[in-house]
Amino acid sequence: MQIHVVNQGESLFGIAQAYSTRVEDLVRANEIPDPSRLVVGQALVIPIVGMFYWVRPGDSLYSIGQRLGVSYLQLAQINQLSLETPLPVGLRLYIPPRPRVRAETNAYVEPRGTEVSEALLQDSRRAAPYLTYLAPFSYELQRDGSLKGPPLGELPSIAAAQGATLMMVVTNLEGGQFSAELGSIILNDEELQNRLLDEILRIAREVGYRDIHFDFEFLPPEDRGAYNRFLRKAAERIRAEGYLISTALAPKTRADQPGQWYEAHDYRAHGEIVDFVVLMTYEWGYSGGPPMAVSPIGPVRQVIEYALSEMPASKIMMGQNLYGYDWTLPYVPGGEYARALSPQAAIELARDQNVAIQYDFTAQAPHFDYIDEQGRAHKVWFEDARSIQAKFNLIKELGLRGISYWKLGLPFPQNWLLIAENFEVVKHSQ
Repeated sequence: MQIHVVNQGESLFGIAQAYSTRVEDLVRANEIPDPSRLVVGQALVIPIVGMFYWVRPGDSLYSIGQRLGVSYLQLAQINQLSLETPLPVGLRLYIPPRPRVRAETNAYVEPRGTEVSEALLQDSRRAAPYLTYLAPFSYELQRDGSLKGPPLGELPSIAAAQGATLMMVVTNLEGGQFSAELGSIILNDEELQNRLLDEILRIAREVGYRDIHFDFEFLPPEDRGAYNRFLRKAAERIRAEGYLISTALAPKTRADQPGQWYEAHDYRAHGEIVDFVVLMTYEWGYSGGPPMAVSPIGPVRQVIEYALSEMPASKIMMGQNLYGYDWTLPYVPGGEYARALSPQAAIELARDQNVAIQYDFTAQAPHFDYIDEQGRAHKVWFEDARSIQAKFNLIKELGLRGISYWKLGLPFPQNWLLIAENFEVVKHSQ
């Protein structure tokens, strides 16, 4: 599989010919709504086995092999080339596929209202073959230690059909917001904790959850120790039932990082207590903030490298957004919120506005600008095949457990194709 960035004047027919594939395969893989209208700068996934490389000035089989992680002897053999003959510039070389690595994947799915929409069910069906875990979001704490659950609809049967483990997400959400007060009440009352754990285990047995995932956010700093003690108690009871336990952690870069989101999250303790953690490595660019990449590769790496100093790589799942934002300019703090949009919607917006997609190689993220019908300037940052491949490369480089997506329901077909290309997805039920 290969990623191709559309240049000015290119057509799907020409691209298909260059990679010895068919137009209909490109359309299907990338879900292109109008094959006659490509966007300059648009990243396409080319659904072929292995990839092609066109020789550049100064290239040798040895330098190409080093760059692409393949033996120069293998390159020569596959492409029927002599080691003594110089490579002509522009020669197309075939590069065999690299071995996949084992990894776990998770995706949160957030039903709204009283039932799961058909669109969300469809996206869950599509993603489930590529998932280790499917995580309905969320079971909300109540002040009496009980839980208010989300609508599930067919989600359990979708997970079961594709061998995805159901993850039970428990949060301190109250009235649509994470509540420090609610979290503190539960974490400092043994009776309420026991009632909560009884309820969690009852629901887990009833529904078929195999991982219990705690996402307690914006806890008071003074409850750091109480949260750790609760997790130890929860881990003992949860593991006794044969289940996994995991947590979501705010994206910290040091143990004493200040701020309400960070201070109660103890990376070292979580690494010791739970089976794995999900690092929320996204929302640098967020709806209420200034325009920037949602998950720029540099800050993501910094968070993961700190986490690696506190816990083994085998316990770390990198968080990844499945969305971007469209900001109206100029950005005014406290002003208009950015609009969330899927990667597919971002490409269609660039096409409709007749603007080229740019790529920031420092952030490893695509972006573009446009002017709307009211004459207002906009900035869009989103994800594409290049940005997601950069994250997959980071996972492999650092030997992480895998990746966790927030959230399903925002179309990004290239992501799932690249998952299959890069990873052998772990399935616990098999």
